[in-house]
Amino acid sequence: MYQTPSLPLRARLLSCLMAVLLTLPATVMAQPTGEERGGATAEDVEQEIPELEESMYTPFVELYLLEETKALRTEMQNTRAELIEKVVDKELSVADKTMSYATDTVTYFFYLIAGATSILVVIGWNSIRDMRNQLTSLAEKRVNELVVEYENRLESIEEQLQQKSDIIHQNQAEIERTNEVHSLWLKASQETSQQNKIASYDRILDLRPDDVEALSFKADAVLEMQEPLWAISLCQRALKLNPENGHAHYQLACAYAEIGRWDDAVANLSTAVEISDAYRDDASVDPSFARLQDHQAFRDLVYPQENDPQQDDT
Repeated sequence: MYQTPSLPLRARLLSCLMAVLLTLPATVMAQPTGEERGGATAEDVEQEIPELEESMYTPFVELYLLEETKALRTEMQNTRAELIEKVVDKELSVADKTMSYATDTVTYFFYLIAGATSILVVIGWNSIRDMRNQLTSLAEKRVNELVVEYENRLESIEEQLQQKSDIIHQNQAEIERTNEVHSLWLKASQETSQQNKIASYDRILDLRPDDVEALSFKADAVLEMQEPLWAISLCQRALKLNPENGHAHYQLACAYAEIGRWDDAVANLSTAVEISDAYRDDASVDPSFARLQDHQAFRDLVYPQENDPQQDDT
């Protein structure tokens, strides 16, 4: 890179030029002009040149200019050499820093590898293998625990689903059984034959063995067939299941009346009337109690208005 000359060099160049300028006008002024010579031609000039008393320039000025030019060239070469030297020094400095940084990096990297190797040597490969085995066994143990836990949860869910499914199936079966029982009751109510009614009641008892209503209505059909002992058995079975069933007490009273057990008949009829007063009216017209119309206890139970004084007054 070119740099401007220093201040002393400029001063010397300026002084040299000033000297030349000062010398040339004196020399030129000393020579006559063409006008003074009356319009001299080239031939006139050639004739006058040999007759010049002094030269138009001095060797001193020429030598001075040559020396200054030489000095200026030398100084410029020196300046260029200094500049090249500085550039080279900078490049060498940058290269040296780069090499130093690369060397430090490689050195630190090898230090790191050496440190890690030392740690591995201190800990030992066996310890690392043991740690890996322990971690593997711990992970497997935890996974097995989770698998067992989820299996237990799934079993519990399956059991709950099975219970729900069983309940649904039971409800479905109960609904179907209820529908069938309802149709059998409807069928029994429409039958005129006592045998067919008993068959319907038996079917209901097959579906529901503890159906008290079916037992008591079957006893009623059996009484219509003149089977009081069978009716007594059915009524007693129904009362074991439900002692508060009024219809069973009423049918048992009818059965006792059919076989002549008046007191037992009145006792069961009294219980039926206590449960529902409607049985009083049924007993007053029921043919099973025809032979009890003269029995005082029966009349007191079925016809209480006969013993009411207010009724007698009226």
